[in-house]
Amino acid sequence: MERAAVFDVDGTLADTNHLHVVTWWEAFRQAGHAVPTHAIHRAIGLGSEDLVAHLLGEDGKAPPAPDEVRDLSTAHKVLYAQYFGRLTALPDAGRLLRRLADDAWTVVLATSAGDDELSALRRAIDADDAVEATASADDVSAGKPAPEPVERALELAGVPAERAVFVGDTVWDMQAGTRAGVPCVALLCGGVARADLEKAGADAVFDDPAHLLSELARSPFA
Repeated sequence: MERAAVFDVDGTLADTNHLHVVTWWEAFRQAGHAVPTHAIHRAIGLGSEDLVAHLLGEDGKAPPAPDEVRDLSTAHKVLYAQYFGRLTALPDAGRLLRRLADDAWTVVLATSAGDDELSALRRAIDADDAVEATASADDVSAGKPAPEPVERALELAGVPAERAVFVGDTVWDMQAGTRAGVPCVALLCGGVARADLEKAGADAVFDDPAHLLSELARSPFA
């Protein structure tokens, strides 16, 4: 039977979470908002609109106006795009995808990144030969923690939830995968605490792609 390995990208396969933190911090600063980096880090993994609403609409504050959300999202995209040519894959990310593809897993990417950003990430990971399909932010109406990105990935793979495994690095990933009914593997390389990932639904936790690759026989992929 077919089976699917669904992967988040930022912080899971590519070492980009802290770049997102810095560029979001700068976008907020330019717009006159003092948002602490630790709060931004915990919001990484949400889609841009949800991230802005989450960070600026807390503590009973009125949610930001649509124009402000759009302007902040655009500023972040411009700032982050400066790094497109320097994005770096996490250790053994490409080898992990190729190993799973060789083991007859259908590899699908499910990410909050838009198409331009995803193209830069895929160049950094350099394993397109192992990737069957991608579900980006442009393909769904609601991003993580909604289950739609994972569900869309399963549709592309033609595989039911019980025949898939989802790998991510944030609580939003774990919540999305759990809501889609997919077993979840969490990686610590995105900078989120093990306890938070397990609380959000992680069935297994590994350090990074290299660690997961070395422990495949003792993981949900076994």
